[in-house]
Amino acid sequence: MKLTRLSLVAVLAMSTAFAGGSVTPPEVVEVATVVEASATTISGKAQAYYYTTDGVDLFDSDSSALGTAVTLDVTHTLFDGITANFTAVGFVNLMSEEPFGYFENEEVGAYFNVANITAKFGDTTLVLGRQLIDSPMFGSFDWLLAPGAFEAYTIVNNSVENLTLVGTYVTKLRTVNGGDNFIDLTDINGGDNYAFGAVYGADALSASVWYYNIDAGDYTQAYVDAGYNFGSVSVAAQYSTTDYATGLDSDAYAVKAETTVADITLTAAVSSVTDAPAGMVERDNFYTSSWNSMASQVGVANEDTLSWKVAASTELAGFNTEVSYAAYGDEGSEFDLILGYDATKNINLAAIYTSTDYDINLNTADAENALEIIATYTF
Repeated sequence: MKLTRLSLVAVLAMSTAFAGGSVTPPEVVEVATVVEASATTISGKAQAYYYTTDGVDLFDSDSSALGTAVTLDVTHTLFDGITANFTAVGFVNLMSEEPFGYFENEEVGAYFNVANITAKFGDTTLVLGRQLIDSPMFGSFDWLLAPGAFEAYTIVNNSVENLTLVGTYVTKLRTVNGGDNFIDLTDINGGDNYAFGAVYGADALSASVWYYNIDAGDYTQAYVDAGYNFGSVSVAAQYSTTDYATGLDSDAYAVKAETTVADITLTAAVSSVTDAPAGMVERDNFYTSSWNSMASQVGVANEDTLSWKVAASTELAGFNTEVSYAAYGDEGSEFDLILGYDATKNINLAAIYTSTDYDINLNTADAENALEIIATYTF
């Protein structure tokens, strides 16, 4: 039976990277069923990832990289309600180190991305050890060969219907593409990095509230989002305020509207980030963020901080297709074309073409075009 990875992502069973922090209870049921069905469950995936830019020319070996990885997920029931969970990642780079360097910083390597004990007592779940984290402005960024991971102590409670309460204290971080290097966050500034959250979802309404204390980034942050589905149209809004120890403050907000016309989902969003970039760890969930650009970090280089994004997605000739365009202030923009295709039940192919104007970050008028091709076999 296929393993559903027991991380904070699975325990919460929520998609806070999307509007309103929606909760999907059926995923929680699936996790419990998998654990009870067998003392040990194993699954995994094999993946090839190709990346090329027009730094020289698209597909030129001097501006391309190719990495492969095998991920193995194992969960074992120790006692009733208590499981040990592991995710091992082994990788091999198939192109030269130049010009990007090797994925995961080595030509060949392996590491444990997840290694934790998960204990469930009634409506309360504890996750102790190496795990993935999913929260709006602090989470596991999933790109390249494996998502970023954390060493943390996490507690989740679902005693109140439709409400999930979360607390997590983090000690180490493995950044995406960081290989086996887990950074000790307790040695940075005050050493305390934690988050508290409340996530609500029922019928058409969803909402979440979070508080972050990130000593490693020298800031505290409050975040709130809410979304409502009116049937033909859904709307969502989010707001964060970041208080930096340096004296800088950041206020950021975004709104989004979404509808479906003739099987095409249309989305429009606008956001503003003022005074300084919003605090984040690894990723944000702002509605105007794109494949390469995190909206909470761009658009604050001058007085024009307003950003916007439009997107359309549908299934086209068997391909899950999304096209989007975003503008960040008056100094940056990004166009994305994302295609996904299930060749078989176990084989997925994806292609991502991006054209990004990096004015705001690199002070250059040149737009960089990039193509990513990903092949994944799950077992």
